Amino acid sequence: MLMPILQINSEDVPEYAIVCGDPKRAAHIASLLDNTRELAFSREYRSFVGTRDGIELAVVSHGVGSPGAAVCFEELIRAGVKTIIRVGTAGSYSADHPAGSLIVSTAAVRTDGLTRQLVPEAFPAVADSEVTEALYQAARQSEGIVQKGITVTLDVFFNGVEEFPHKKYKQAGALAVEMEISALYIIASLRGIRAGAIVALDGYADADLAEEYDPNTDTVANAVQREIEAAIQATVQLAKRA
Repeated sequence: MLMPILQINSEDVPEYAIVCGDPKRAAHIASLLDNTRELAFSREYRSFVGTRDGIELAVVSHGVGSPGAAVCFEELIRAGVKTIIRVGTAGSYSADHPAGSLIVSTAAVRTDGLTRQLVPEAFPAVADSEVTEALYQAARQSEGIVQKGITVTLDVFFNGVEEFPHKKYKQAGALAVEMEISALYIIASLRGIRAGAIVALDGYADADLAEEYDPNTDTVANAVQREIEAAIQATVQLAKRA
């Protein structure tokens, strides 16, 4: 069966998928696998399949923001994916977690608009505990700061007239902010699959800690490489336990 937006056939899609925002990053992740082949490149959605240690997995880009990413998640699930892991970047809320740190998201604050149209306001966006632990343990095998905790998902990247209440979420214990995780967790809950996410911090979202934003540093690139390898290793471990 052909997925109309991703332009991939369900027969080509395995049960495990790693997703990311950037099509170029998807290509890089796929290059780290064996027997890699590209399935399609439609809009912002670039899809590959490959293997690691005999485990087949898909790698698909989902673009920026929850609505477009949700299309990717829904079609992957309809194609037969049972476990989705997101790798991405996020802004830090804490000086204890500078750029280059990794955060495994245990749950996401739903400040995005998409999930409000899917479930009631009070419904939580929560990661699968087994996927979370696999990501955390895999990430800890590399050098550098690794933490797990709550992340915030929002729609705004550049500020407007209204000011987003980063300080409140920081005070409540959130660790970082990004743009797609709550959509992944809500859709996973609705469709009965497992999901988790790991993000590399590329700067500070907290105004008190804010500095010139530059996600294109060696520090961030190294962190992205660490999270990618953690996601691949976690996927392999989850598949072998199944």
